[in-house]
Amino acid sequence: MKEYLREIVERSAPRDAVNIMREYLQARILESLQEGGAWASMAFRGGTSLRFLYLLPRFSEELHFALETPSSEFDFLGLIASARTRFEKEGYRTQAKASTRTVVNKAFIRFPGLEHELGLSDRAEKTLSVKIEVDTRPPTGAGLEVTTVRRHATLRLSHHDKSSLLAGKVAALLCRGWLKGRDVYDLVWYLSDPTWPEPNETLLTNALRQSGPAYPPAEVEGWKSALVRRLGEAPWDGVKADVERFLERPTEVWMVEREAVLGVMAQRGWGE
Repeated sequence: MKEYLREIVERSAPRDAVNIMREYLQARILESLQEGGAWASMAFRGGTSLRFLYLLPRFSEELHFALETPSSEFDFLGLIASARTRFEKEGYRTQAKASTRTVVNKAFIRFPGLEHELGLSDRAEKTLSVKIEVDTRPPTGAGLEVTTVRRHATLRLSHHDKSSLLAGKVAALLCRGWLKGRDVYDLVWYLSDPTWPEPNETLLTNALRQSGPAYPPAEVEGWKSALVRRLGEAPWDGVKADVERFLERPTEVWMVEREAVLGVMAQRGWGE
């Protein structure tokens, strides 16, 4: 399997090689989670889910999930250990760090020396990481679907539906303490598709209320106007830098310019 990774890296454009390598490793982690029964309780969400399910034209660093069906059988540490064991059996050198001490269970699976081995770095110990997060107390109300996709592996993924994915993105834009370029790009990508449904209002309302002090409860019902104000007034320094290296098509960086973002929101009727 490592030889297959070498082949796809060698076929890729140099600027995309590390992103493509990471995406292959993400697919193999998803495959391991699938074989470990994770979809009985977890749902895929976030930017990487858009990439795997709907061909979002940007790469992503992290795998995000919501624990939609809590169970005593859910074993986050065991799932991470199984994924690491799978890689090591195939000849990868790995490190893993995982924690369940917070509501959001977090893990990193690291691949020291892999970029050097595949000719992508002169540094022998440079480490590529894949971050995995599972929110064990997600806001309620998400719509769930199951979709089969083939991306380096054949995956049957349990995931948030389209309206719930957009709700999650709106909540992130409203509640984060900083403006993240990848969130902005994804929002424009969503809204530029006229067939994409409006956000799941139940999930969005619950997400905003659950955020507590990060989002004023009085503004929950006026989230469209609040989002316009947030993006209109936010500092935009660094927004492009956050997303540029992940774009399949670098010319699409215009999608994270303030005027373009506010313009597509107005077209969608998301004005004040």
